[in-house]
Amino acid sequence: MTTATPQLPSPVARLLPRATAGDEQAMNDLLVQIRPYVARVCHSVAREHHSDATQEALLAIYRGLRTLREPAAFFGWVRSVTVREAIRTSKRLGGEPALPPVESRHEADPLDTVHINDVLGRMSEPHRQVLALRVYGLNEKEMAETLSLPIGTVRSRLHRARRRFQEAWQPTAA
Repeated sequence: MTTATPQLPSPVARLLPRATAGDEQAMNDLLVQIRPYVARVCHSVAREHHSDATQEALLAIYRGLRTLREPAAFFGWVRSVTVREAIRTSKRLGGEPALPPVESRHEADPLDTVHINDVLGRMSEPHRQVLALRVYGLNEKEMAETLSLPIGTVRSRLHRARRRFQEAWQPTAA
């Protein structure tokens, strides 16, 4: 038997249709299920304001869930909403959004990770921001909305940030 959202974890797959239909208990249970994921993303973006960012993100998810048209895109949508709210909360409360740590889907040399984070640490804040948002999977339009910038500015920053990163990145010989 095939379900409508086979890639979603079982409790989320069961709760999502009921929550989008207006079942308040299902909505509450769904938010409890996704809270650890939302908190982890908020912690990596808003560091010292991660608790406030988590609450703001969960509220935004609660308010916007009925607009979700494709259940299979649930976690991508949650990630986008969460990153956007974490950045807004961090800016509003006077902090700067943090750059997420470098994550790898394969084993890498730990020194490469240190070197990557060093290169990122020496970049300007606007360049780190666009690279961080790209790491979280936001496209240029979503970055522009999140940062309240024209899309042309985002494209320019992203191009320059990539170029500066490539210029600074000089991996050690194996």
